[in-house]
Amino acid sequence: MKYLILIGVVVLVLWLARTVRPRVRGDSRHSATSAPRAPQPMVRCAHCGLHLPEQDALPGRGGHYCSEEHRRAAGG
Repeated sequence: MKYLILIGVVVLVLWLARTVRPRVRGDSRHSATSAPRAPQPMVRCAHCGLHLPEQDALPGRGGHYCSEEHRRAAGG
């Protein structure tokens, strides 16, 4: 009977080690990679009205543009 209890305890410890350990690792990596990023300022294309991040927009005389073609079409 004592061997049966010993085997049961060993199986329980192994099962807990397999189920708890990945969660601890996964949670720490998940929290590090899913940190919220700061919002980016958005601008509107002066030609077509598309909203895009300011860092991706092309500046021109008439405002911001989403592509070189729209900047040329607007004469900016």
